Amino acid sequence: MKKLLLVLLAASIHILLFAQVDVYPGHWWAGMKNPKLQLMIHSPNIGVGSTVTIKYPGVVVEKVNRVESKNYLFVDLNISSSAKAGSFKIQIQNAGKVVSINYELKKRRPGNGQQFAQGVNSSDFVYLLMPDRFSNGDESNDRVTGMKDQTLNRDSMYHRHGGDLQGVINHLDYLQQLGVTTVWMTPVLENDMPNRTEHGYAFTNHYKIEPRFGGEAAYKSLSDALHKRGMKLIQDAVYNHVGIHHFTVVDPPMKDWLHQWPSYTKPNYKDQTLFDPYAAQADRKQQTDGWFTREMPDLNQGNPYVANFLIQHAIWSVEEFGIDGWRIDTYIYCDLDFMNRCNKALSDEFPKLTEFGEVWVTGTINEAYFTENNLNTRFKSNLGGVTDFQTLFQGIQPAVKDGNANSLYQTLSNDIVYKNPMNNVIFLDNHDMTRFLSQVNGDEDKLKIAIAWLLTCRGIPQLYYGTEILMKGVSNPDGLVRSDFLGGWKEDKQNKFTAEGRTNKENEVHDWTMKLANFRKSSSAIKTGKMTQYVPQRGVYVYFRYDGNQTVMCIMNTGRNDSPIDFSSYDERTKGFSKARSVTGNEVFNLNDKTSIPSNRMWVLELMK
Repeated sequence: MKKLLLVLLAASIHILLFAQVDVYPGHWWAGMKNPKLQLMIHSPNIGVGSTVTIKYPGVVVEKVNRVESKNYLFVDLNISSSAKAGSFKIQIQNAGKVVSINYELKKRRPGNGQQFAQGVNSSDFVYLLMPDRFSNGDESNDRVTGMKDQTLNRDSMYHRHGGDLQGVINHLDYLQQLGVTTVWMTPVLENDMPNRTEHGYAFTNHYKIEPRFGGEAAYKSLSDALHKRGMKLIQDAVYNHVGIHHFTVVDPPMKDWLHQWPSYTKPNYKDQTLFDPYAAQADRKQQTDGWFTREMPDLNQGNPYVANFLIQHAIWSVEEFGIDGWRIDTYIYCDLDFMNRCNKALSDEFPKLTEFGEVWVTGTINEAYFTENNLNTRFKSNLGGVTDFQTLFQGIQPAVKDGNANSLYQTLSNDIVYKNPMNNVIFLDNHDMTRFLSQVNGDEDKLKIAIAWLLTCRGIPQLYYGTEILMKGVSNPDGLVRSDFLGGWKEDKQNKFTAEGRTNKENEVHDWTMKLANFRKSSSAIKTGKMTQYVPQRGVYVYFRYDGNQTVMCIMNTGRNDSPIDFSSYDERTKGFSKARSVTGNEVFNLNDKTSIPSNRMWVLELMK
């Protein structure tokens, strides 16, 4: 009996010693183009004298890397093209003990990316939403035991409100009817932080989907539901920083996992330092290595282990969840050589996947530097596109708000600096900015002009949730632009997802958006056609979208007075056509006649023979 007790005790100690062995990534796939995989193994004292053995055809342990922290091992594998999908054991011998970890090589998704990772392009209409503020589809995950933030208070702009991924699934009919083809959500990875977890940008575990959003199962369900409808999914990625409670910050593998400073140092927010030929190295370093906030420490992407961790997670996410587009947060604060490497690693595995970066800068040259461009510079970015802040700040915003149509004309004329400006994501506002309706002092007619421009200009249009139902908000503080979409919670007395729950003004703008977006779906000229713009006259800005099958004429009057329109003035594009049909109304114009466009209006006209 005593001997049996000793055996059981030894077994229990063995289990306790290895109960917390975590492996990242937790599984991989056979048939990846890159045969290299680096496993991060995390457990107390796992790096002290451990040996690692794998016996599986086509899988070879090339190197076991021991780092500063004894709690980590980084294991380099080579997974040959002959390796088949299946499970195997990772045997770790440590201090006389042996632990076996089950590991799986999965079969890749059908088509190796043909039914997903299909890319987001100028044919799409992207809807940006915050899951916590859109709809609560599963109240059981509103609070999750053991997580640091247990607050749930819809009356507070900074607390969680309970929205989740099931809530998004529940309203896909609404989005599809609106004309949306693609959903982009603020990050869905775990944010186990004590406060301000509603935005999602402070990751605490890359390989866990936020449990209060429904976890991995809900995210896969959303991806599947979108793809069944022929819609797409964009994931919001963050390479620059993590949350202060991320496990690699709480227990760092090595000192230089993060950028270190003698005291807390922010970026200088000067993107110019990255391309300024006269910039001081100290300024460049602060821009890329400064911590975004005290709660969001800066990752050292120059550390090869950090780089591998981030790149592999990106590939893992696209394959695991069937992602079609990849939006990269805080791009201008990242190590750009690392970003080129990461972008290429994703495109090598998923050639059609769209990648675009948040490039919040001022100036077209500044913006173009961070994407594929025609500039003669030492560094050349391989990023496909960017969030186009220039067509907002220097384009549609002053055009509509201040009546300065020339600013929009001028900004678009600078497209010569981009390799492909059609890859840029154009927008009116987002989760960090004052909503457009508030920018124009609540003028719904000006908002309608902006929406019409958004859905007819070159590029990939993105609408921030609630813009179509006249949601307002000023970004100081940012919580005011992140209000709930009413009707997404069962206790809501109003349901803005339905025509009955909206006011007449809300329905007017909603229906305006819906008409334009659904026309856009079938408009080859707008989706992939060319563009011709005319120098604005008396506040009237005219541009055409056209191809061999269709011509669309867009007339924007940002002036204070009604303005005459002589269609013959635009015969370079109108020649051969006799009539023009309004896309948003019942009007039909004879191109031989002169007419007048009211102040503060935009017409979208399809030309006819």
